[in-house]
Amino acid sequence: MALATTVLAATAATNPFFDYKNWKTPHGAYPFNEIHAEHYMPAFEEAMKQGLEEIDAIVNNPAAPTFENTIEAYERSGELFSIVAGCFYNLTSAETNDTLQQIEMELSPKMSEYFSNIRLNEGLFRRIKEVYEKADRKKLRPDQIKLLDDVYESFANNGANLSDQDKQTYRELTAKLSKLTLTYGQNVLKATNAWTMLITDESLLAGLNDDTKDILRNNAKQKDQEGWMLNLKPTTYIPVMQDLDNRDIRRELYMAYNTRCVGGEFDNTGIIVEIVNTRLALAKLFGKKTYAEKSLHKTMAETPENVYRLLDQLRDAYMPAARREIEELQEYASAHGLYTTLQPWDFSYYSKKLKQEKYAISDDDLRPYFELENVKQGVFGLAKRLYGITFKENKQIPVYHPEVTAYEVFDEKGRFLAIYYADFHPRDGKRGGAWMNDYQPQYVQNGVDHRPHIVNVMNFTRPTADKPALFTYDEVRTFLHEFGHGLHGMLTRCYYASQSGTNVPRDFVELPSQFNENFIDEKEFLDTFAKHYQTGKTIPQELLDKMHASQTYHAAYACVRQLSFGYLDMKWHSLEQPFAVNEQLGTQESVIRFCNDAMEQVRVMPNVPGTQMATAFTHIFSGGYAAGYYSYKWSEVLDADAFSVFKAAAKKRGGTIFDKKSAQRFRENILERGGTEEAASLYRKFRGQEPTVNALMERDGITNPNAKSKKKK
Repeated sequence: MALATTVLAATAATNPFFDYKNWKTPHGAYPFNEIHAEHYMPAFEEAMKQGLEEIDAIVNNPAAPTFENTIEAYERSGELFSIVAGCFYNLTSAETNDTLQQIEMELSPKMSEYFSNIRLNEGLFRRIKEVYEKADRKKLRPDQIKLLDDVYESFANNGANLSDQDKQTYRELTAKLSKLTLTYGQNVLKATNAWTMLITDESLLAGLNDDTKDILRNNAKQKDQEGWMLNLKPTTYIPVMQDLDNRDIRRELYMAYNTRCVGGEFDNTGIIVEIVNTRLALAKLFGKKTYAEKSLHKTMAETPENVYRLLDQLRDAYMPAARREIEELQEYASAHGLYTTLQPWDFSYYSKKLKQEKYAISDDDLRPYFELENVKQGVFGLAKRLYGITFKENKQIPVYHPEVTAYEVFDEKGRFLAIYYADFHPRDGKRGGAWMNDYQPQYVQNGVDHRPHIVNVMNFTRPTADKPALFTYDEVRTFLHEFGHGLHGMLTRCYYASQSGTNVPRDFVELPSQFNENFIDEKEFLDTFAKHYQTGKTIPQELLDKMHASQTYHAAYACVRQLSFGYLDMKWHSLEQPFAVNEQLGTQESVIRFCNDAMEQVRVMPNVPGTQMATAFTHIFSGGYAAGYYSYKWSEVLDADAFSVFKAAAKKRGGTIFDKKSAQRFRENILERGGTEEAASLYRKFRGQEPTVNALMERDGITNPNAKSKKKK
């Protein structure tokens, strides 16, 4: 049924988007309480109409093309579209429902056509190309030169130089790809939400602590059931896999999680094939051998060869240690009653127990010190210590769900800096994982600095009937990670929206976030907020010593696991010919075998027939990380190298891990600059030299024979 027959269109007089310049909200924040599903489609249609009219005005300008009347005019176009999309696409990730998903599906081809009409507009590209070739670059600021180059290349890389026939092919392929990636992502969310297991016999829950049981009981209550309900959301999946004694249930949960979208109603195996083949066809249009070759053009890595060089270097350094870790874990499990080969559903269970035995520390020991409000104070306090910024809750700022908290952010001089939304807990309408995004970007126009509206969305432990939300150590680390992205968005000071905040190469964007994670391992930081929610006492020194001693526990396994994802991503996107399904095996088995082959070189646990994470690997098949998942490890090299500056400052007499001089350099050269300059140049300005892998290896306790070599571009 067409959406137009199911959702009533709103008139211009009643549609909040049409009056966005007059919103009576603090700092022009979205009036979420006034925005409803029926507003989106009319707003998008009007926004696309206005956007194309603005493009036509640029094309038909009788004046000769200049930077101002062409490049800047293009940069400033589509304002209404940005406002509508900024709201809609954030909510389809954080607070979606059947109606929004239906709108999203109907929008998909319209959006593809809209962007194609702009990117393939020959008149527009002629003007852009003329400015690109004739502009007096000596009269332009560095960020303007970067914008000029980026705009030209964005058009060239999106079909502007193609023949008429190839442009039509490009339109068809991009429209197809948009729909495929959207369907893939929706399938993952639906499959995740669809699976549950109700347990009515509490004896089957042996090993789980009371907090986890409360979570499971609340899961059941939300479904109007009595008992304890398992699901595939991280706040259930992770603690159950770590603590549940019942191996059969752990196996069933593991299989459910790792066969999501493998066959069945939400099958993604065929969609994966179509996605990678469509991406390859797009790359071929541009004369590239592979999609990875096309995708990596504007990254720090630049080429697939450089990506593989990093992955291989880390593989060679970490695999021996990872194998030793698994051998040790197998010996431990065998000594504790596991009379068979260690399986993936055993890893987290025995890993936690061995860690507890070796270091006498577990998540349960640390949870009481990581109460949500204290954690927020700690994370916000870190930003104040490093950069002087403060957060003040403002209940007058509308939010899109009652659990979301909105803050005004102020700089060190008390000037408004940003709006920050924090959304901590899982819901059925929220996809899994954790992320940062902006609702409105930062930019300067007519002398006014439009400050950004930033959101962190996470899926952390909920409070229970008798306890506040108590986070695991890893949840606090994840919060710091996403908040690092948030700082990149909030502290940005750029002139153009397309360059502000996190608008940087994929293999650079994770630097601020992963850098921020480092502080959780520092006593000086933990002592500022990690206080027992009942006694108010800080974490005892003995517990901190155990925590620090355990920091490199299974670090090698964690690394090769990430490398396996990077190799999987690169193999799919390094295809030089379309993926051909083996007719005898069928699509499902062909995809699974291809994926297994890609990950085999870093496999340290048995492969389980029929399982495959690729069918729910949203990062590369419905997110922005196609041929880019390696960037997490690339950025990890950068973040360890960057944090070594702060570690060195702390070791000096009177030094502190909150070293303000280092923080100021990091702020001025990384966080504020966005994409105004090449990423490698920005990093060198902060660091004073090229990054090396030394600090990462040292942090992970790995001896690398090549540690002294510089990480190559």
